[in-house]
Amino acid sequence: MDKSLCRIGVFYDGSFFTYAQLHFYAGRKLGWLTYTPFHALIENHIGEKEQGYSRYRVVYAAWFQGLHTTTQSNDQQRRKDRNRDLDLVHAGIEPRYVPMSQAGGEKGIDVALAVDAMQVGLQGTIDIAALVTGDGDFVPLVCALMKHGVPVTAVYFEYEDQRGKSFINDRLLNACTYSLSVSSLERDRKYQSLFRGLFRSFEPAPNATKVA
Repeated sequence: MDKSLCRIGVFYDGSFFTYAQLHFYAGRKLGWLTYTPFHALIENHIGEKEQGYSRYRVVYAAWFQGLHTTTQSNDQQRRKDRNRDLDLVHAGIEPRYVPMSQAGGEKGIDVALAVDAMQVGLQGTIDIAALVTGDGDFVPLVCALMKHGVPVTAVYFEYEDQRGKSFINDRLLNACTYSLSVSSLERDRKYQSLFRGLFRSFEPAPNATKVA
């Protein structure tokens, strides 16, 4: 095993990230928040926080989100789901879906993410876990990973718009080894160019739902 490589596992709360994409694209007009430069940002963040390695690389990434059934969705929703799947696969992120409840809500996402993170963490295939979420329900997961020697960083967004408000739960923030507020990078001259590099501009065709 190459001890010079810091292996990072990224675990996405899919809805949390999707709302951030919509905020920056539709609300802020900055472009579409893309996965590959986002992973590079996490690698840079870990490199600043975790010393003793010569290289930092995301070696595992998984996406957790509720999925509408065929009876609950329409053509537009299915097109969006398909485009998202393609984008995730191209970025090396494994999509993991849980069926939406009859009421249309997401159930079991937290559990699915936690089980996967624990399995990957205990297998010894990652050195650091990055949770892309602000949900305080993940505090027990953070504590369990750290108990087994896997440091955890929370990567989150802070904003408020017409769709709602994004933030990180204080308990989760305090439980993690360290954290990264992606939104704060925009206000830091040192990281402004890195922040702008997260977004990709494109002109969608009429009625198109493709994301990059």
